Amino acid sequence: MNVDFLKRLLWFLVLIVAQVFVLNHIHLFAVATPLLYVYFVLLFPRNYPQWAILLWGFLMGVIIDTFSNTPGVASGALTFIAALQPFILQPFIPRDSSDDFQPGMDTLGVPQYTWYAAILTFIYNVVFFSLEMFSFFNVLEWLECIGGSSLLTLILILVIENVRRR
Repeated sequence: MNVDFLKRLLWFLVLIVAQVFVLNHIHLFAVATPLLYVYFVLLFPRNYPQWAILLWGFLMGVIIDTFSNTPGVASGALTFIAALQPFILQPFIPRDSSDDFQPGMDTLGVPQYTWYAAILTFIYNVVFFSLEMFSFFNVLEWLECIGGSSLLTLILILVIENVRRR
């Protein structure tokens, strides 16, 4: 068992515990809920096996679904962004970077990492709330949930990344 796997497993467990016991109970203005576990998918380095990213994302989604009473919503949305992560990361990586490039504020820079995190977070929230509501009758509420949760999640991701950086 290598150190990378243990670090990844620790992040997996910490993010699940934080989401289930703390963040699921925060509903800012009745529309914004921080979905911080998306950060786990952002942490995968370049050239990490695609099947492994999908498996980690699906497992985390199933566990979140189990504790959040959202059958299949988190697992579907997290698996979707796990499939997109390598393709969204690629344009932000410098050309002369190594094969095991780890995305972060240190390696990408603050503006580029913010865009990378914002794109994946926004896509996740669109898929998540589309599956959760499964209706477009109340488009305004749908847009408020996507915007509020995306902003709140992105702020938390940037705070954690900034703390990790030090």
